Amino acid sequence: MTARHHTVCVIGVGPRGLSVLERLCANARSEPQDGTVHVHVVDPYPPGPGKVWRTDQSRHLLMNTVAGQISVFTDATVDMRGPLEPGPSLHEWAVTLVSGELGGDHPAHVLQEARELGPDTYPTRSFYGWYLRWAFQRIVDCAPTNLTVTVHRSRAVALDDDPEAGDGTRQTVVLSDGARLTGLDAVILCQGHLPAGPDAAEREFAARAAQWNLTHLPPANPADVDLDVLAPGMKVLLRGLGLNFFDYMAQLTVGRGGSFTRIGGRLVYHSSGQEPRLYAGSRRGVPYQARGENEKGAHGRHEPLLLTAEHVARLRRAGGRSGLDFKDDLWPLISREVEAVYYATLLRSRGDTHQAQRLKADYLEARGAERRTDAVLEAYGIGDKDRWDWELLARPYLNREFAGPRDFTGWLLDHLRQDVTEARSGNVSGPLKAALDVLRDLRNEIRLAVDHGGLHGDSYRAHLDGWYTPLNAHLSIGPPARRVEEMIALIESDVLRIVGPGMRVQADRTGYTVSSPLVPDSAVRVDALVEARLPVITLTRTDDTLLRHLRDTGQCTTYRIRKRSGQMYEADGMAVTERPFRLIDAAGHPHPRRFAFGVPTESVHWVTAAGIRPGVNSVTLTDADAIARAALARGSAHGQDVHTGRGLIHAK
Repeated sequence: MTARHHTVCVIGVGPRGLSVLERLCANARSEPQDGTVHVHVVDPYPPGPGKVWRTDQSRHLLMNTVAGQISVFTDATVDMRGPLEPGPSLHEWAVTLVSGELGGDHPAHVLQEARELGPDTYPTRSFYGWYLRWAFQRIVDCAPTNLTVTVHRSRAVALDDDPEAGDGTRQTVVLSDGARLTGLDAVILCQGHLPAGPDAAEREFAARAAQWNLTHLPPANPADVDLDVLAPGMKVLLRGLGLNFFDYMAQLTVGRGGSFTRIGGRLVYHSSGQEPRLYAGSRRGVPYQARGENEKGAHGRHEPLLLTAEHVARLRRAGGRSGLDFKDDLWPLISREVEAVYYATLLRSRGDTHQAQRLKADYLEARGAERRTDAVLEAYGIGDKDRWDWELLARPYLNREFAGPRDFTGWLLDHLRQDVTEARSGNVSGPLKAALDVLRDLRNEIRLAVDHGGLHGDSYRAHLDGWYTPLNAHLSIGPPARRVEEMIALIESDVLRIVGPGMRVQADRTGYTVSSPLVPDSAVRVDALVEARLPVITLTRTDDTLLRHLRDTGQCTTYRIRKRSGQMYEADGMAVTERPFRLIDAAGHPHPRRFAFGVPTESVHWVTAAGIRPGVNSVTLTDADAIARAALARGSAHGQDVHTGRGLIHAK
């Protein structure tokens, strides 16, 4: 067999890039012993943690996944062609860290968190970064003897066909430090969240704020933002009540020296005097729901009852080129499955396990008219006050009138306390949180239905992008209950005030006026505005130099989804083929040596930011394996790389 020599470049080495590297190493073991693999990894931040999970960020920032459900490594459930090479989950790594099995030198605060971490604890983001840093080193140390990794602590700014090859068989990557990586057989983009420019409305708002010299912090990862401009006592508005809101809330309170203590079962905030006066709001007007306390262990998940992979395949075959309609074809299955789990868990919480199983089966069979499901519920004694209501979950203040800010705040505190109570009931035992966790557990099946143009363009835009994705985020990917408890304590201590639903913001020469149309007399003046959200995922407005180069030279393009009218909807993620996700150029041609993985391909794929979970056949792991194998298939029988043995090289 002719020896093959591979030179691969991985751009972006956070969790996804790390997974691709691990799969390159695993699959390289089957290469002939006289062949070589040289992997260039390119990231201005340390490989493994990357920028988002870097180890030096504030330890007040938490993950929203429990430690036992986080991993980097493959396991026996992963359905892939490449070899299985298991490794520890984040929690398992923490256990071995405490026992001393791993050796190494870790700061005292890392060892302390490892000692305190349980499988159902929410770790700090920096602790996850330490795990990723260790995983990178382990992957390199355990790489096959014919594989070398070179680390480039720089940013990729251009990618082109190698002009010396002439036929597009080799690739060249240019780095921000001037280095050129040439003779590459394959390039894999794994960049994660990227900066983006504002749209027209955002640009106009930001321009007015700048013209009047107002403090305005644009969308960003809160860990990257200099918050020193927000002085103690300054009135600051956080626009957004999702996960970024909770990060800013922590940074501007306990991050400023404040503290929480529990007094008589109630969390109380003790101010440091260094906090700004916080106001917050959003269109929905209430924060993401707290995650139910985990009762599923590391690997447990709701097994699909209606929206199975087999049923999705039948739907897609029947939909053909015209595509599925989310509201007509998928939502009835998702909603009925969630509701069935809720009602069955409700009966089980009353001690009637046998009736619960029968109710679930009967409810799932009650297709069609609402009166059929009503008849089932009446037969099992489910009264009106216990009926599931999607509209009320999405907007819990529906049909309420508020007399003013105090009335709204009183209602909101009751709502938040109830949310904490529901979360403490668990994601198996608690009817509400068990049902909402089904949304999280069905993500893989929903991906099978909607990825790669599974929906027609109008349904993707209106139903998935415009309605279900934000609803799913609000209900199923919220913060730990601890964060909502802290929010309650901050409201009670008058450090934080939530403005109300449908929040409006107006800027003038002296500051901002904030109000809610549903809360009379809610208008308040603030000095600074923080956009408490991440930048949108967009190729047309990306601020990433590499993607701009590829876009402007026609080497990549936005993803377009066919509408039933025959016209195309431009979804604005980066277009790639089906697995192994080859990059598509402006002429519609896939490049055989370029691959893109993760967040920038959102719209081709759904919920690309979800992490690797052990024991559930993680789609991220199967995707990473497919990409690695495709990249290694592009090797050549000539031009052996100068690096021919296992090792780690740090480029100068």
